Amino acid sequence: MALKATIFKAELNISDMDRGYYASHPLTIARHPSENDERMMLRVAAFALHADDRLSFTKGLCADDEPELWRKNYADEIELWIDLGEPDEKRLRKACGRAEQVWLYTYGGRSSEVWWQNMQGKTSRFSNLTIVNIAPETLQELAALTERSMQLQISIQDGQMWVSCDERSVLVEGEYWQRAE
Repeated sequence: MALKATIFKAELNISDMDRGYYASHPLTIARHPSENDERMMLRVAAFALHADDRLSFTKGLCADDEPELWRKNYADEIELWIDLGEPDEKRLRKACGRAEQVWLYTYGGRSSEVWWQNMQGKTSRFSNLTIVNIAPETLQELAALTERSMQLQISIQDGQMWVSCDERSVLVEGEYWQRAE
């Protein structure tokens, strides 16, 4: 019998001073049976960092040809492709060819560092690719905020993102390994 996704509800109240973006986003998040709280909360954090009315979650882990999040224009062209993990060069090449901007958030600690050592020379030719590494400790703190129904306050200023729920706050800051030109 196949396991079903677990459904989470999140209300994101976003104040992004860097972009001048202030909005509330009610999200329904399906956590795949193979996904843990850290990865799911990284998807939520990535949504908050790039929040837009047209940004949406995709089939994610269930589809090989889609990212975790994307924003399409009204002509159904991909403007923004957001992925997580340590994809191979073929997947990155495909993403960079299909989308105007590609963001990759890595989060595997030492395995991400090894992945980056192997990929660094290969990714430098993708001018529309940004790679950000998120520390495992940050993901553990984010995962501690996980509840089936969440009210998250997100404040973004000077490249720093604070995620708050009740009395707890988590600073989400990534290390840029590559920036799009």
